Amino acid sequence: MNTEAILLRLGISLGLGLLVGLQKERTASKVAGIRTFPLITLLGTLAGLLAQHYGGWVVVAGFVAMAAMVVIGNFAVLKSGQIDPGITTEVAMLVMFGVGAYLVPGPLAVGIVVGSAVAVLLFFKPQMHAMANAIGVRDFTAIMQFVIISLIVLPVLPNSTFDPYGVLNPFKIWLMVVLIVGISLTGYVIYKFAGHRSGSVVAGILGGLISSTATTASYARRIRGTPELRVLAVRVIIIASTVVFFRVLILISVTGPTVLRTIGPPIAVMAAVFTLLALVASLLGPTLARQMPEQKNPTELGGAILFGVLYGVVLLAVAAAREHLGIRGIYAVSVLSGLTDMDAITLSVTALAHEGKVTSADAWRAILAASMANIAFKSGIAAVLGGWRLFLHIALFFIVACGAGAALLVFWPW
Repeated sequence: MNTEAILLRLGISLGLGLLVGLQKERTASKVAGIRTFPLITLLGTLAGLLAQHYGGWVVVAGFVAMAAMVVIGNFAVLKSGQIDPGITTEVAMLVMFGVGAYLVPGPLAVGIVVGSAVAVLLFFKPQMHAMANAIGVRDFTAIMQFVIISLIVLPVLPNSTFDPYGVLNPFKIWLMVVLIVGISLTGYVIYKFAGHRSGSVVAGILGGLISSTATTASYARRIRGTPELRVLAVRVIIIASTVVFFRVLILISVTGPTVLRTIGPPIAVMAAVFTLLALVASLLGPTLARQMPEQKNPTELGGAILFGVLYGVVLLAVAAAREHLGIRGIYAVSVLSGLTDMDAITLSVTALAHEGKVTSADAWRAILAASMANIAFKSGIAAVLGGWRLFLHIALFFIVACGAGAALLVFWPW
């Protein structure tokens, strides 16, 4: 390792130590502060440099010495009569020594991320304690169910296809379940801590992350008893529907990055159209959403299995339609699937386009057809649950959106 590389690692080590030390100095830590933490990370880096010539025992010896100094420092604090049952600072000291040592053989980016993460964890101590105290049994259950879905069920599934069309892969299907549940869980967590009483923009965004169809139904029901909230409900529903297209773009980028440049642009145009409609809707009526309707836990195992089955059925139906009915069959499946759910058809046709089994042009047209069917379905929900006045308000926006979608289908180049 040349001199420039060594100095770079020492500089990063010093900077990370100062970052963490500054945070501990703000909390008046009695064990280590703005001077001690930089020395700890530098010690780790020097141990890593020496280990290149004298062996790994240097790092081990340094870590043991560091642990001993932590114990001695705590004895001094205890003798002064200042008892702190927490060991966060002590653990942070050992971690930062490890970060300093890792900067020598490992990628710098990893060391920087870990060191920065330590600083962030220390800085947000009050907020994290408040969040932990606010988590109820139901919310903790949601987190644990996501752990089961992603870390227990997923790894044991076979990663191979078993159908005649070569599309039903249990591992890949469940991986998409984890992706969808993860996005919905993110919205649910934000809703639990910020969404109960929020502005209509936040309510719409969270509704789109969790489920735009469920959000439409919830707000349509609400205005039955409170018609003065009709304009607010329209705004929330339009914003939630806008988020759907950004959610679709995320799904495309994750499942089909190679076809994003060809599938993404027309979907992005629809996202832009809906964004303009959402801006218009945001200028109407009140801005407060009062209290968002109660949202369901998106990690329920039954719901996850149901989506997995739905995704598998749609994937198989699209492949069969392509094989026996051609592109018209794919469009038919897209419209039927899109009536209630955009995720399954988006993932299905994107995966097929990524594998070269359908063209990118057919893929984005199928997604767009599904989105228009979904818009029509939400209009029907608004009419049935919210009444004809809500339907008329919603229809004004959705007609413009469907007109833009139809123009894309006709005029966007193949």
